[in-house]
Amino acid sequence: MNSEIRLYTISVYTENNIGLLNRISAIFQRRHINVESLNISPSEIEGVAKFTIAVKMSEESVKKIIGQIEKQVEVIKAYYHDEENTIYQISGLFKIKSELLFEEPQIQNIIKESNARIVTVNTAFFVIEKSGKKDEIVKLHEQLSVFGIMQYTRSGRVAITKDEMKISTLLESYNN
Repeated sequence: MNSEIRLYTISVYTENNIGLLNRISAIFQRRHINVESLNISPSEIEGVAKFTIAVKMSEESVKKIIGQIEKQVEVIKAYYHDEENTIYQISGLFKIKSELLFEEPQIQNIIKESNARIVTVNTAFFVIEKSGKKDEIVKLHEQLSVFGIMQYTRSGRVAITKDEMKISTLLESYNN
């Protein structure tokens, strides 16, 4: 089995019950595993939530984690995927003083070159949104930090798999 440490995306399909997030995070905490990102959203099946968790670990460890997650009563199914089999995005929001938009022409070039977009402008500040891979968001942060960033936040990973997932069939039978 592969003991190389790699980034994996774990997808957990579950009933959306109070306390489940704490129990799932405790599984990682007990093993001293740092969660790189976490996103919880509705899934393609009504009434079923999807946890998307990015972690760096060995394949052997991720298989054990999946087993522990699936022991939770509300969990319907959990999967893991490596980077090659995942299509994902993260999003970053950057709040910057409005005067810089007009005083620093480089900022407009940075926005254009990074394929970011301005989502709001007012007299005090403007907000830039950039979706993409983590390194794209980090690069934009580095470029904009030279001018001063008033606020910054980055989302967790949202991901789908390249392979067809049989989860929809499983969930349909679960709902019936």
